[in-house]
Amino acid sequence: MMQNNGNTQNAEARLSSAEHTRLSLIRAGLKLFGEKGFDGTTTREIARAADANIGSISYHFGGKEGLRAACADHIVELIGRIAGSALNLEPDHGATLTPAEARAVLMQVLETMTGFIAARPEAGLIVKFVLRELSHPTVALDRIYEGMFAPVHKRLCVVWEAATGEPAESDETRLTVFTLIGQLVYFRIASEAVQRRMGWSRIGAREAAAITAIASGNLDAILAARMREKETP
Repeated sequence: MMQNNGNTQNAEARLSSAEHTRLSLIRAGLKLFGEKGFDGTTTREIARAADANIGSISYHFGGKEGLRAACADHIVELIGRIAGSALNLEPDHGATLTPAEARAVLMQVLETMTGFIAARPEAGLIVKFVLRELSHPTVALDRIYEGMFAPVHKRLCVVWEAATGEPAESDETRLTVFTLIGQLVYFRIASEAVQRRMGWSRIGAREAAAITAIASGNLDAILAARMREKETP
C-alpha cells in the first residue's frame, strides 16, 4: 500500500506561511465547491474554512474563479504524482514492457490508487469536487480531463495492450480500463455504506489492503480470462 503520508507531511512542514495559506485555501475550495457548488460557495466561507484572511483569495488566485482553477491544477498534480509513482507516463513506455512486466505494473497501479482513493482523507475532497464538475462541467473539468484523466487512462490502455495484446485504443480496452478505475472510486463514493455493511469504523490501511486484495483478484481473473480466449482455437 502507499507509504507516502510521512513524505507528504514532511513536505508540508517545509512550506512557507504564504504557501501554507495557499494550500489551505485550495483544500477549503475543494471541500466547499464539492459540497455546495461554485455558485453556492462564498469567498467568506472559503476564507473561514481555511482560517485565512478573505483578501488572501485575491492575493493568491485573483479571485474565486482562479481558486477553482487552482483546485483543478492541484488535483492534476497530486494524482499525476501518485499515479506516476507506479505508472511511467513517458510516451511509448508501455510498448516496451513484456506481458509479465505490464501485468505487474497494472497490479502496482491498482494497489497504489486503492491506497489513495479508499484511505486518504484528501481523496474524499477530490472525488466530491470532480463529481460536481462532471455533473456541471466548467473549464476546471477541462483542466482535469486534459491534465489527468486522459493521459493516465491512455497510459493504462497502452500497458493493457502490452499485458494482453489487445489494441490500446479499442473500445473493449478503453471500457475495461474504466471498469478497473470505477471499482476503486466506488469505495470512496459509497464509503459510508461500505463501512456500515462491513462493520468498519473507518477505511484505513488495513481496510484498504482488504479492498486491494479483492480488486487485485478481479484484475487477475480478467487477465486470466483474456489469456484463455487467446488460447482457444
